[in-house]
Amino acid sequence: MDWYSAVFELIDMRSFSNLWYWIALAVVWSTTSHWVIGVPWDMVQRAARHGGDAERDLEDMVRINVNRLFYIANISGLWLVMLAAGLLTSLALLGFWYWIEFAQAVFLLAGPLTIVGALSLRSARLIRAGELTGAPLRKRMHRHRVQTQFVGMFSVFITAMWGMYQNMSLGVLGG
Repeated sequence: MDWYSAVFELIDMRSFSNLWYWIALAVVWSTTSHWVIGVPWDMVQRAARHGGDAERDLEDMVRINVNRLFYIANISGLWLVMLAAGLLTSLALLGFWYWIEFAQAVFLLAGPLTIVGALSLRSARLIRAGELTGAPLRKRMHRHRVQTQFVGMFSVFITAMWGMYQNMSLGVLGG
């Protein structure tokens, strides 16, 4: 086996039969679930357990990330929405109209992440509007994390079902 074949065996464009795609899917959703509005979840837990400085650190970190999200949304929000809509539409057409498996895989990864992005912006808006601190802030962060995990579980389930369908219908697994 030459070097060229080895590289393309490792980076197979048939996404749903490739172990690397499933590893990437798991890493994306575990990371997305851990970082709630840009704040690591262990920071929320530490604030709940210890209070004091940990609570102030959490509130500062949330304030910084909420302001950052609003700055991005105000400066380039419309352009980002248009770019994301165009990209997702292109991926959906390439994947499900022209049956390009790589586009299907990227769409099944990126589509739900846009939902999480919208949920993050909504949570940031609720945090800012309520000027949440202390236990109400931790409760809102927990609620957002559960919503993100639900989107992730549903996404992984749909992706796994679609991937199994693709693999079985195309005869990848011994057919």
